[in-house]
Amino acid sequence: MLNIFTLVNGRLFQEEIESLEELSKFKPIWVDLESPTLEEKRWIKQYFGLSIPEDAMDEDIEESARFYAEDTGELHIRSDFLIADEMEPRTVRVAFFLNQVNTKVRSKGVLFSIHDDDVPVFRLLRMRARRAPGFIEDDKDVLLKLFDADAEYSADTLEGIYDGLEKVSKDVLNGDVTDALAGEVLGAIARHEDMNGRIRRNAMDTRRAVSFMMRTRMLGSDQFEEARQILRDIDSIDSHTAFLFDKINFLMDATVGFININQNKIIKIFSVASVALLPPTLIASLYGMNFKFMPELDWALGYPYALALMVASALVPMWYFRRRGWLK
Repeated sequence: MLNIFTLVNGRLFQEEIESLEELSKFKPIWVDLESPTLEEKRWIKQYFGLSIPEDAMDEDIEESARFYAEDTGELHIRSDFLIADEMEPRTVRVAFFLNQVNTKVRSKGVLFSIHDDDVPVFRLLRMRARRAPGFIEDDKDVLLKLFDADAEYSADTLEGIYDGLEKVSKDVLNGDVTDALAGEVLGAIARHEDMNGRIRRNAMDTRRAVSFMMRTRMLGSDQFEEARQILRDIDSIDSHTAFLFDKINFLMDATVGFININQNKIIKIFSVASVALLPPTLIASLYGMNFKFMPELDWALGYPYALALMVASALVPMWYFRRRGWLK
């Protein structure tokens, strides 16, 4: 899918392109390719003179090759964007190409973005840019606003983790944690921990991309200050993720502690039962060994006497354990 974005009266408008002739009618500042076909790549090369590398979307590309500038001034940025799907949270690799000067199309630069999945941050930016005139002025603004929206999207996802952990805390700290509830709690904690780790990694990647833009001196004074504000927002996100890691560890330890308590209760029952049954077992052994033949032939009251003594010997330890509070 090939989408282009143009500025009209300070607003960002989107057009879906289906042919090279249709593409030649516009002068965009942002060209977005989602799972582009070979034909769409050929249109980009013919009209903009940009050859999209084959490894643009590779996940195993070297970290040092994710941010670099060509001698012609063209910037290459490969950044990851978070998709906070509850069922399948993941990150999407997006390749950006910032063409500073394109004399064939226009004097200002054009931002190209290539990705395989729909990115929520892109939808958020398009919605804001349509409603707010002057929100975006050029291609560098588009890239900065994407990273700004990515930081805000991560912050919103963190708020969701806070709400989820608050519910988990109520379940854990009410004091009545069964094994079934503990299993559900551990599953929820694991999901929140995974999402929190993805947010932290995403924030680190966004920080690197914004820092690269600041180092290349491509930003104006206002844009540079906006980039610094994005970095401050990312620092705030990092502090929240660190707090959430501590909270997750606390809830994990508390849940495991309740599981151990439940297991200890079971072990205590077996321990008390084994100790209480030792005297009856001893009495039965002694009673059976003191007869040459069957006990009924020598002593008619032998069985009732032995059974009564065995019951009494079992009740006395149980009474003692109950008095000491070991059966509670």
